[in-house]
Amino acid sequence: MFFLVFAIGLKKCNVKQIAVLNKGINFVILKTKTMTADQIKQFIKGGEWVSITPEVRTSITKTATGDMAPFYCTRIFKYTDGDRFECTLINYADANGKVPLVKFVIKGHNIWQGEHPLAEGVYKLDYVADESYEITPLHQGFADAINKAPAAGINKWEVNVTQDVKGKAFPLFGLADGIYTDYDLVYIYNDMLFNGSKNVDGRPFDKPENRPTNLQVPLVRK
Repeated sequence: MFFLVFAIGLKKCNVKQIAVLNKGINFVILKTKTMTADQIKQFIKGGEWVSITPEVRTSITKTATGDMAPFYCTRIFKYTDGDRFECTLINYADANGKVPLVKFVIKGHNIWQGEHPLAEGVYKLDYVADESYEITPLHQGFADAINKAPAAGINKWEVNVTQDVKGKAFPLFGLADGIYTDYDLVYIYNDMLFNGSKNVDGRPFDKPENRPTNLQVPLVRK
């Protein structure tokens, strides 16, 4: 079956693509519309949004040769009423996700900041970790490594023991005093959820000027 997608810019119709399907001698035109912020809010609620496969991104650390170290992870997002979110991120030592190092569980609220010029239907979304920022080491080597950088108000790290560092300074993870906010993006395409792609130089999304300008690989609804 022949399938062709034409990317077009019909803003008046709020159409981002036309799919032409050849079914014998009949052609069916399918129009896909971009979502408004309110439509995305409703669409993403309920269930879990999960990584398709372990993801790779740049980190804030460098290798011995001075290159940006890869950061392997999986993500799970949940969105609920009141613009609440919960994000579970597991960092791995390997690209296949076989050796987990640490788990982050971040809970808080979303603030919608309007459209982003990247593309029609992309919105600026702030993830405010005002409920919790939990860190759980999953590997002894990782716990030993972060214990070499103690921080005020944080206990010694132990495997499978969770600490909530909300509002605390922990420079090793790029956390300063106060509530951490991730200045991110959100976009829905073909029922997949896209957030922003990490900056190529490893900068976190900790300032509005560090908001991403590209999209990360998508999450799918579980």
